[in-house]
Order: sequence, then C-alpha cells, then structure tokens
Amino acid sequence: MHARDDLATYLPQFTKSQVLVIGDVMLDRYVWGRVDRISPEAPIPVLRIERTAAMLGGAGNVVRNIAALNAQTFFVGLVGDDLAGKDILDLLKILPGAMPHLVSDSTRNTTIKTRFVAGVQQLLRADDETGTIPNALKSDELAKKVATLPLAAKNAAIVLSDYGKGVLSDAVLHAAIDKAQKLKLPLIVDPKGRDFGRYRGATVVTPNRKELAEATGMPVDTDAAIVAAAQHLIKTCGLGAVLVTRSEQGMTLVVRDQAPLHLSAEAREVFDVSGAGDTVAANLATGLAAGMSLADAAALANVAAGIVVGKIGTASVTADELQQKLTELHVATAGTKVADAATAAAKAAAWRSAGLKVGFTNGCFDLLHPGHVQLLTEAASACDRLIVGMNDDASVRRLKGADRPIQLFPARSAVLAALEMVDLVVGFEEDTPLNLITGLRPDVLIKGADYSKAQVVGATEVESWGGKVVLAQLLPGHSTTATVKKLAQTLPK
Repeated sequence: MHARDDLATYLPQFTKSQVLVIGDVMLDRYVWGRVDRISPEAPIPVLRIERTAAMLGGAGNVVRNIAALNAQTFFVGLVGDDLAGKDILDLLKILPGAMPHLVSDSTRNTTIKTRFVAGVQQLLRADDETGTIPNALKSDELAKKVATLPLAAKNAAIVLSDYGKGVLSDAVLHAAIDKAQKLKLPLIVDPKGRDFGRYRGATVVTPNRKELAEATGMPVDTDAAIVAAAQHLIKTCGLGAVLVTRSEQGMTLVVRDQAPLHLSAEAREVFDVSGAGDTVAANLATGLAAGMSLADAAALANVAAGIVVGKIGTASVTADELQQKLTELHVATAGTKVADAATAAAKAAAWRSAGLKVGFTNGCFDLLHPGHVQLLTEAASACDRLIVGMNDDASVRRLKGADRPIQLFPARSAVLAALEMVDLVVGFEEDTPLNLITGLRPDVLIKGADYSKAQVVGATEVESWGGKVVLAQLLPGHSTTATVKKLAQTLPK
C-alpha cells in the first residue's frame, strides 16, 4: 500500500474517470433548529425550526460524492412521478459531470427521509416510502438502460448501491454484472440483506460489521472473526474481496488468497454517520477507476470516511479536502510517532484494548537501507500496530564503535517515523530492549531470521504472556556497517 502522500498523486486522474452508479435513490430532507424547552403536552423537545434543506440520499449521495471528486458519473435509478422525484432530478442536473438516467414510476412514491436536527444532535428521522417493489416492466427498463449506457472500457467502474428498495432486481443485477465482466471493469457493491450470493462476480462488497454478521451468521467481535466471516463470504458467494467498515475501528480489507489489511479509523470527531457508507463506495470506485490498487483505494476511502463523519447531514468529500487531509496526515504522522517509553506503553495498552495486535522490533537503523525496509515490512504484516525500538546514540556507540552513529537519534527517528508501516518509534538507552519490551508487553516480537529464537532478547518474556516470536526473512547483501566501510575505502584520505 502506498503512503498517504502517494495516494494524493492519483487525485488528478479522477477527472478522467467514469463511474456508473445503479441503485436506490431517495431525497434526504433536513429540518434544523434549536431546542429551548420541553413540550407541555408530552416529554419531548420542542424544535424551533430555523432552516430546511433537501439533499440527494441513498445511491444519489454516491453520485454526489463522485461528482465532488471531479469524476464523470452515469446514474441509473427509479423515482416516483411526484414532486420529490422532480427535486431529485433537479439536484442531479446541477452536479458537475453527473448524467442521470432515471426511470419514473407513477405507482410508487419517491422515498423521502426527513431528519430533525437540533445543533448537531438528530432528534428524529421520519421515512416516507413505498413498501412494494418495482414491477417487472420498470425493472426491464432499468436493466436496458444499464446494458446500453456507453461506459468507457478503461478508467471506469460500476457501483451498485443497494438500499433494499427494489431497484436492484435480478434483471438489473445481471445486466450490471454482465457489463462489468464484458468490459473488465471493477464492480463495487454497497450491499443490503442476507443473500450476498446475489452479487456473485463483484470485485468488492462493502458491508458494515452488522451487515457482515447478518449475511454470514458468524461472530464479528474480533479481527480474526471479521476476517473469517469475510473469507466465508468470498468463498461461498463468489466475491473478489470484502471491505468491512468498522466505525471507530476503521476498516478491514479481505481479498481472496491475500493477507487481510486492517486500516485504522482516521476520524477525530464524529458528528454524523449518515451516508458514510456512500462516501466509502464512491471513493473506492473512483480510486479503482483511476488505476489505484484495491488496497490503496480502500485506504483513500478510509481517509474520506474520516472526513465525512465530521460533517453534519448527508455530506460529500471533495478532491481538495482529500488532498489537504492526506497532506496533513503525512506531516502530522511523523511528528507524533516518536514517543518516550511511558507514552508508548500507554498507546500499546490502548491499542490492545481496542482489539489490535501490537508488534515490536528493534535496531539501530543508522543508515536506512533496503534490508531495514524488508524487515519493517514483514514486521508490519505480522501485527496491526508496529512499535520500533531504537538504540539511543550512546548505546549505538557502545555497540558499533566511537565513530557511530552516522546519524544522531533525532534524524534516525524522523526517518523511521516517516515510514507508513511504522506506527511508533521509541528510543532506549540500554544495550538491549528488554526493559522496553517488558513495559510495552507486545503481542508479537519480530526479529531478523539471522537470529535463532533462543537468541532473541525478550522472546521468553513475550511468550510468557501469550505472545509469539516471528523471525522475518532478511534481504541479503545490505548492511550499514558494510556501507560505512565501503565509504571509508573510496573516500580520499
């Protein structure tokens, strides 16, 4: 996976991307006001209305998010022959790059969700919708639109936004899946219901944790359980991957025949989760259409979700907001990832309490070379959070000689902290990290395979509290000491 600043390099490509969105559109109405008193008629707040607004909801919010990323969007959906349906069409027409292809059904009402909000607190949501599914003629009309839309054969993707309102009938699903397979395009599904077999052939589905549990009947209370449930879906439903959204615990990406990827949540303040799943689907699809790998697109969607939950109402995230956030995260991460032993122990305890697996490795890391990168990459793959212990300058001198380190601790720690796979850097002054290890109590202790387990400092202690020791394969031919000797031989005396 790329570092966060590298993800931003794809954003200019979004203007060349096309996304076909198919699904259940609705009108989200918001009634904002303030509460000063409780009603004398019943123990309920009295909302003094200050303003109202209407926004695209459901699959329409996916379109809105894609438009905010400067990509082109085709949209196939169903509305009633009513004022709300007209409002939806008007809202779609003003979105840059959005091309609506709506079917009108006079036998159905357009779904309206009305939320009453005081400050940042939702008081009530009222839904006005038709409970019947569209008739066969309307489903056939929708399927024909899907099949005939002139979608590009590259730099494109298809999203199925399923809110269970009936647009994604078998006919429409088959038309969308056939189109994706014929054009070899990624197909992203924001699912609904228990039968994920309906989405067979999808590149990735994006259930939340509750939806994953309902679809599999399996527990989802730990990382391992979530991965097992996702793997079950992939195997039994013919899916390429599952991206599980986990609220305050971030996301987990499980891809067929690959190691799972856990993404920590990026949100700092959560005001409203309305439509966050739409933002994830939109960013995932647009990223894939722009040529991003699935892991990188998921990372981008995770950052976008962290932005949107900090907004009020059904909201979208713009390309400029993503650019700014990615830059902020990259700059801030390096500065906050260097900690003392006490702070690191507190963070490690907090990560474990959140169900995350904490890993630890250590070294001098004087001149960072490919062998170091290989070790750190393998170490990060063995855990959810990787802490790196680094010898301070005095202990490096004792271990390596009076002319070492080449770089002092502030420089060495800054370089390590800038690496995406490193979550925390902690200095230690002793010749070995044993005291640091016992204070951090990692779940996984990683060391290079040039050591035997018996030689690994802290191995006995880690195994005593139920942890494990991993010996990572090293990249041969790389050594800071050898590099220093080579420089000494080549430099003029």
